Amino acid sequence: MGSIVIYFDRVFPAFEKIIYEHLPSGFKLLFWHDLDENEREQYLPQADYLIVATEKIGEEILSLAKNAKLIQKTGIGVDNIDLEAAKKYAIPVANTPGANSSGVAELTILLILALYRKLPLLNSETKKGNWLMWELRPYSYEMEGKTHGFIGFGNIGRETAKRSKVFGTNIVYFDQYRLNPEIEEELQAEYWPLERVLRGSDIISLHLPLLTETKGLIGKKQLSMMKENAVLINVSRGGIVDEGELYQALHANTIAGAGIDVWEKEPAGMDNPLFTLENVIATPHIGAGTRDTLNRVLATAFQNTARVEQGYQANHLVLDPAKLVK
Repeated sequence: MGSIVIYFDRVFPAFEKIIYEHLPSGFKLLFWHDLDENEREQYLPQADYLIVATEKIGEEILSLAKNAKLIQKTGIGVDNIDLEAAKKYAIPVANTPGANSSGVAELTILLILALYRKLPLLNSETKKGNWLMWELRPYSYEMEGKTHGFIGFGNIGRETAKRSKVFGTNIVYFDQYRLNPEIEEELQAEYWPLERVLRGSDIISLHLPLLTETKGLIGKKQLSMMKENAVLINVSRGGIVDEGELYQALHANTIAGAGIDVWEKEPAGMDNPLFTLENVIATPHIGAGTRDTLNRVLATAFQNTARVEQGYQANHLVLDPAKLVK
């Protein structure tokens, strides 16, 4: 039969075709959501590789994946994978750093421009026959000359900064780890403490993982520090921002707008109050949602499975098997 790969997220025909284009020869690919209960019970203990994007992979699955050599995340954040369970069963976990950076970076810029130029509202009103040629000018902005503050400055943050700089912004950032001076100079980026980034930025974008220490990082206190005309872009993880407090800040015009691609609960419910606000642009976690990113991510993922199959250690390990104890 060859090595078995189980892909855990739902796929559509066009997506499935792309996955097969990257599948190495000698591997048998199974889609979790196409398997019935009996087939899941049959194949999960035989599976060599588990590939996942956003589906939850926890104790229930990992306890049965007795033959698994690698859990491969297609993306960066591994908050949907129970790392403690993976450690318990000594299954290494890898991700695909850098593969999705340009897609997320481009969406960040798109959300900033759309908020600044009131694009969703103008599109809707123009199609209704309302010609708002002058009315929104006092509330519309250009990126030129604005301070773009980054919270989190890893691969995605830095790729976004390169694109933002082209529009004439001043780049400042806060991160747990400060860059060395040479990289700061190359990116023309200045390190600021978190509070200064919040108070001094016209644009704030979030590019950091969801961890215990980052959950709820942006709440009432932090939002109250921001400028009245500031916009907040969240393309990282939903739990980093308190959605209830963000709604209150936007409803009260404490800040000017928000572009939200990630949510505390996904899919976000239709009763989410943020959906009622004109100064919110909402997207369904599609930061890296391009065919180009799919090709890069899947190529990296399947190169890793092939590498492990050949007896080598996986690249981009988040959980290193050398440090695991059965």
